[in-house]
Amino acid sequence: MQEQERQSKLVRKLVTPEGAAIQLKLATASERAGAFLIDVAIQWAIVIATALGLSFAIRAMDPESANIAWAVWLVFFFFVRNFYYIFFELGTKAATPGKRALGVRVTSRNGGRLTANSVLARNFIREIEIGLPFQFLMMGGDQVTSWMALLGLVWSGIFLLFPIFNKDKMRVGDLIAGTWVIKNPKTKLMGDISSTTRATTHERFAFTPQQAEAYGIHELHVLEDVLRQSTQDVKAQVALRIRQKIGWQAQPGETDIAFLEAYYATLRRRLEQRMILGERKTDKFDVR
Repeated sequence: MQEQERQSKLVRKLVTPEGAAIQLKLATASERAGAFLIDVAIQWAIVIATALGLSFAIRAMDPESANIAWAVWLVFFFFVRNFYYIFFELGTKAATPGKRALGVRVTSRNGGRLTANSVLARNFIREIEIGLPFQFLMMGGDQVTSWMALLGLVWSGIFLLFPIFNKDKMRVGDLIAGTWVIKNPKTKLMGDISSTTRATTHERFAFTPQQAEAYGIHELHVLEDVLRQSTQDVKAQVALRIRQKIGWQAQPGETDIAFLEAYYATLRRRLEQRMILGERKTDKFDVR
């Protein structure tokens, strides 16, 4: 009973720009911490492996070339440390390998697309939360007094414990960037929809290429959530918005759920075709 009550406190309702009300479950503090530790381990594994490889490679180099090689490695280390999270969270899955391993991802709190500005903000704040005091403590005993070390630990402790003491389990970076970290449970809905509707509904719904191009990967995920867990009223509202967007006239006997499933399958197939050609339409604003 207590566990159910605790889990219910993590559920939030999100209204998307398409008008769909979706229930999301926030990631717990332990899930976020676990994902962070996995990502840190991956980062250090990359850094250590490349450093060891380079240390063997420079044996065949002259001193000047070796210095250049180490300088390039330092630049590589900088990018791994500072852009690892940004690179993965800007992807379509909005999650680092650590987050994917624990089934969580980043999303916008306003129901819209996850923008680059939000991703940059939440990750640069991490540098202030953890990176800056860590560098401060690693400066060396001659440069850091015990009081300065204590200040660094308190600073990091406040930021590290911040997700525990707020109801939305947000880091300071999430608070500033307007993001959440939510559970992203695995589902077979996409495969099931494609297989069950392809034979029955595709014959009755003939969408034009322009209509199939109206939305992108972000809207596909939203539509998946609508089909999986929304009410009939929400499905009707979303179907109306899509019909208006693509200029579709409802056919006699056409139901909202049949229309949504058919359009979902068509949109998914079109996006997959584009990805095969090396083109990725991230959302409806992507006009490439």
